[in-house]
Amino acid sequence: MAAPPDNDLLRAVGLHHAHHGSHVLADVTLGVRAGEILAVTGPRAGGKTTLLRCLSGQLVPDTGEIWFDEMPVHSLTPSQRERFRREHLGWIDSEPHLVPELSTWENAALPLLLRGTPRRAAKAAAMEWLDRFDLGPLARKRPHALAYAQRQQVCVARAIAMEPAVILADEPTVALRRPERAHALRTLTSAARSHDITVVIATSDADTASVADRTVRLSDGRADGEASDAPEQEGRAACSLSV
Repeated sequence: MAAPPDNDLLRAVGLHHAHHGSHVLADVTLGVRAGEILAVTGPRAGGKTTLLRCLSGQLVPDTGEIWFDEMPVHSLTPSQRERFRREHLGWIDSEPHLVPELSTWENAALPLLLRGTPRRAAKAAAMEWLDRFDLGPLARKRPHALAYAQRQQVCVARAIAMEPAVILADEPTVALRRPERAHALRTLTSAARSHDITVVIATSDADTASVADRTVRLSDGRADGEASDAPEQEGRAACSLSV
């Protein structure tokens, strides 16, 4: 097996995956460079969530390879994939999943606590990003006391606070109103730029996709091509997509 090109931090090669006999991914190859924000767009049930789950190691494709730097994620054991996610990845789902017994700040700090970060340092990191969402005063509240949008903002803060190499976001703003969506995207992209975090966003929303450096469209499990939804920026990466 050959490692991916040096300029790709995360790369999928020839991914195929079927569910109940139907192709969800069909020969998808793409690369994401370090510090890049990539939007994966396309219709619902087009394969976006499955692609992100493969990239994160949550799902092993039927065939194909997933590389993180020089690490072959596709050939790791389940425990190794779990460690890979804990150490290198942040995840934002389309719905807020929080631990009901934990406070707001504990939920935001949970990945750091699981890594073994001292409690005080983990709390400080979590509070920094909770404050960006004006959630500091709610730090001791349990999830049931928060509005739906606030719970989703906690999930965004949680992914950023751990300062991962990569954040994978599956329709992260789909249930948010426009002002909340804009705030969440500004915070996420600002964190990515300032902390050199690579971000892959799966979205069917054009406004969400517009924050990305590049877009790749998935339809019926195939990567149809690329469109640049954001304005040109110096150093923006060229597309590394093939089907």
